[in-house]
Amino acid sequence: MLAGALRARADDWGDPPTSAIGDPAAPPWPPPKRIALWPGDPPGMPATPPIYAPTLNGPKDGRQLWIRGIARPEINVFRAAHPDGSSLLVIPGGGYNFVSVQNEGIDVARRFTPTGTSIFVLTYRLPDEGWARRERVPLQDAQRAMRLLRFNAARLAVDPKRIGVLGFSAGGHLAADLATAFDEACYAAVDAADTLSARPHYAGLIYPVASFQPGLGHDASRDNLLGAGASAADIARHSPAEHVRADTPPCCFVHALDDGAVPAGASLAMLDACRRARVPVEAHLFETGGHGFGVPQQADAPAYSWPELFMAWSRRHQQPAA
Repeated sequence: MLAGALRARADDWGDPPTSAIGDPAAPPWPPPKRIALWPGDPPGMPATPPIYAPTLNGPKDGRQLWIRGIARPEINVFRAAHPDGSSLLVIPGGGYNFVSVQNEGIDVARRFTPTGTSIFVLTYRLPDEGWARRERVPLQDAQRAMRLLRFNAARLAVDPKRIGVLGFSAGGHLAADLATAFDEACYAAVDAADTLSARPHYAGLIYPVASFQPGLGHDASRDNLLGAGASAADIARHSPAEHVRADTPPCCFVHALDDGAVPAGASLAMLDACRRARVPVEAHLFETGGHGFGVPQQADAPAYSWPELFMAWSRRHQQPAA
C-alpha cells in the first residue's frame, strides 16, 4: 500500500506554479516534472511555514535565479532525451541562505543531459527558516531525495546503480554530508522508499564547503546551518572532511585556487581524508575562476572543462547495470 501511494505521488508531476518574478529575463523554472519529497509536511515544519520566494539577483547582465522560502522541497526533473541510465542528484549552493537554481541547477542540466545523463535538481529546505533540528534539515532532504530516485529508478529511466550526487558550495557541503552520513538516522521513515540506501555511487564536489573549521570553511554557511556561536564540537560534527570512512563513495573535487569565499584547502582537506581511508578520489584545481562559477558558458572561461573532466571520471566509477 505504501509503495502504491508513493508511485501515485510521483506520477502526479503537477504544473509549474505561476512565476512570482514577473520578469521575461527569468529562466524557465520550475520544470514541468517534479517530485515532492515528503507526502505531507516535512519533518520539523514551523508554525508559520516559509513562503516560496524566487528572485533574480545580481547585475542586470548577469542576474541569477535564487529560491528562498522552500516549505515543500522537491526533486526537479530534467530527463536526458536519450538516457544512458546515468543520473545525478544536483544540489545547488547559496550559503544555506538561498538555492542558486540557475547556474548550479538549470545550467547543469543543459550541459549534462545531452550526454545521456538525467539531472535531478534538489530544492532543499533552508535551515534558518524556522525548522526544528535546523542542522539536519538539509540532510533529511538529501537522503530522502536519493532514496526516492532509487525507488522510482525504472519510471525515471535511470539505473539505480549509477546515481551520483553533484553539489556546489554549500550544496557541496550537503553533497559531502550525504556521502559521509548517508546512513545517519536523521528522520523517521515515512514509506517504502525509506527502506533503500541513501548512499550515492559517486560524488562530485564543486568548490565545496567541505569543512567548517577556521581557515577552511565559509562562516555564513556555518552560521546559517548551525546558528551563530556553534561549539567546536558541533563544527567538527558537521565538517564532512572529518568523517570520511572506507564506505564513502568515490569523490571528485573541482576548485579554483583563487576562490575568495571557500578556500581550496577545504577540498584538499577532504581529499587527504579520502586518501587515508582509501576512497577513490580525483581533483581538478584551476589557477583562476573564483567562486560560484557553476557551469561556465564561455569556452575560454578558466574552469570551462570541468564538466567533461567530471563526466569522464564518473564513468569510471559507475557500476554496470545488473
